[in-house]
Parts: sequence; structure tokens; C-alpha cells
Amino acid sequence: MLQQELEFRGINLKHLGMYFEELGGKQITYQFPYIFKSDDDWYGEIVGEEELSITSTFKVNRVYIRFYASDDLTLQQLIKNYRVKTRRIGG
Repeated sequence: MLQQELEFRGINLKHLGMYFEELGGKQITYQFPYIFKSDDDWYGEIVGEEELSITSTFKVNRVYIRFYASDDLTLQQLIKNYRVKTRRIGG
């Protein structure tokens, strides 16, 4: 099984789990690591969350997520679809 780990900042942990569900995953565990499995050949783990200090007053969360898939094409498509969900456009 192939894997890749990414870091996301400033996105609510519950939303990150919800994005796996929107892509077809079902939540398997309810504590770290949160695991979401699909009926397809992939699953994802929300590995951990920590607070990151940008300045002394500006803090954001940092969440580590691992993506697993049976082949490279499925893994890259999963990550691409997940990144669309997490994209934030400033204005």
C-alpha cells in the first residue's frame, strides 16, 4: 500500500474528517489516529493535531494527515480531490 503524509494548517479538525466522508470514506475510529476507509482502494488517517505559534498572539492548528491507496493513480487522485476540499481562497 502506498502512502503520503501532508500537513494542513488553520482548518478545523472536524472539517478535515468531514472531507474524507464527502469523498466516500467512513469513519472507523473516534480518537487519534482518526481513520476513514472507503469502499474503494484507499483510506486516510488524521494522525495528530498541534498548535503552531506564528507570532506571540497569532496561533493556528497544524494537522497531519496520511493518505493510503493501493496504487499511485488512486493515491494522487485522492490527494487531489482532498486538496480541492481544503483550498482556501483569500480576497
